[in-house]
Amino acid sequence: MLVTVLAIGDIIGRPGREAVARLVPQLRRELSIDLVVANGENAAGGFGLTPKIADDLFSLGIDVLTSGNHIWDQREMMTGFDDHRPILRP
Repeated sequence: MLVTVLAIGDIIGRPGREAVARLVPQLRRELSIDLVVANGENAAGGFGLTPKIADDLFSLGIDVLTSGNHIWDQREMMTGFDDHRPILRP
């Protein structure tokens, strides 16, 4: 069985989120992508991730978010992992 994966590096701030909104749904359709993995640790203004932004990214077709040390830059994510299972944390 062949699985097609799209891996996206850092989504940085609003410009990165806008690029995801514009491209990911289209790429999923055109390339029959099965799984989208993206680094979301800088998606909130370039510093961290919030639960709302994580929800927005998941709704755009991202299946799994990865993170790093910047994930903690937004206080909301201290407890946000409980509700957002497909986020890999450091």
